[in-house]
Amino acid sequence: MASPAPVMASNEGMIDAVNSALGASVVAIVDAVGEISVTVEREALAEALLKLRDTPGLEYQQLMEIAGVDYPERPERFEVCYHLLSLTRNHRIRVKVTTDEETPVPSVTDIWPVAGWLEREVFDLYGVLFAGNPDLRRILTDYGFRGHPFRKDFPLTGYVEMRYSEEHKRVIYEPVKLAQDFRTFDFMSPWEGAEYILPGDEKAQGEAPGAPTPLKADEIKGGNAPPKGEEAAATPKTTEDTDDTGAGEKANKKAAEKSDEPDVPGGDKDG
Repeated sequence: MASPAPVMASNEGMIDAVNSALGASVVAIVDAVGEISVTVEREALAEALLKLRDTPGLEYQQLMEIAGVDYPERPERFEVCYHLLSLTRNHRIRVKVTTDEETPVPSVTDIWPVAGWLEREVFDLYGVLFAGNPDLRRILTDYGFRGHPFRKDFPLTGYVEMRYSEEHKRVIYEPVKLAQDFRTFDFMSPWEGAEYILPGDEKAQGEAPGAPTPLKADEIKGGNAPPKGEEAAATPKTTEDTDDTGAGEKANKKAAEKSDEPDVPGGDKDG
């Protein structure tokens, strides 16, 4: 029984066909994990995409997505990736160009009008410029947003945070303020032997002498607790002194006087 899923066209012979169609504009082409990726010269992008769309045997009619990638260590840190689909052959290909923060990439809105919104997304999130886009504005972030959040050097917390102010009766922006609880992370796993005892576990393991113990969990499990009495001796009892308990010569004298008092008939000794 045949699979109900559509059969994808094979990559066999596609690299030669793409190389033949695009010619000298090809910088590199690879077939990895079942996908063909071709890098072309930035200036030749629009021409290369037209050839991939209109050349018989290729016929990549549909632009599915434009995505950005950031490699900060490269001179041209951004890759702009165009994902194309051939409806007639059920085959996909990825076309890539590289650029930096200042050099624009040719817009392909004349080939696929949907590229207008897709290019705006890449511009908004990465800061890549597109020459010829008729409406290159931010599309995902808020008005007045600073920076491009998908760049690798953009802080994860951003620069400002937004909240509704009851005092001002409007949405306000202010510098990001994270409570200490949200900035302190414990990456020790209790399943791999954390250096502490989780609350409640002391009931199963038993506490070390002089609890709460300053010992680490592995010291307790390893039997490295001090001998009984040593740690307790370091901390005197709160009632160890006679001033705390009321015991001593005065208390003994009062007890002796009470024992000498005669009993009162029909009543108790204290009455």
